[in-house]
Amino acid sequence: MLGILWMLAWLGISASWQQRSFWTAENLMASGFFGARSIHDGFASKTLSGLALYVVLYSVLGGLLAVVLRDRLPRPRTLLVSIAFAVAWYYVSFHLIWKSIMPLVALLHVERSTVLGHLVYGTILGRYPAYLDAPERPLQ
Repeated sequence: MLGILWMLAWLGISASWQQRSFWTAENLMASGFFGARSIHDGFASKTLSGLALYVVLYSVLGGLLAVVLRDRLPRPRTLLVSIAFAVAWYYVSFHLIWKSIMPLVALLHVERSTVLGHLVYGTILGRYPAYLDAPERPLQ
């Protein structure tokens, strides 16, 4: 969840630099629920649904990756796999899935900022082993 929050912070900051609304990414994702009515400047009640969709979807993806990779790879490789996973998810979701389910997301997102946001997500996701409990050692 921490990774997606950092990613959304990056997307908001980069959108502000592009003189768009800080909430552009969340409003685009809300178009899955509300269609074109969710595309507007600023924060609105519809923005919450886009934010929730991002947080739930990317938290589930991160949890699944953590279950698959748990203690199977050294930490540097876990980081690399997490980054590759995040970038691969970007290309699969934004270029294949969202084109048919949420075409406004695929059409209106800023590709470079979103790819970089997914790199941020993957980097934070790759740090998950640091938050795991250390395995208990048997007493000798």
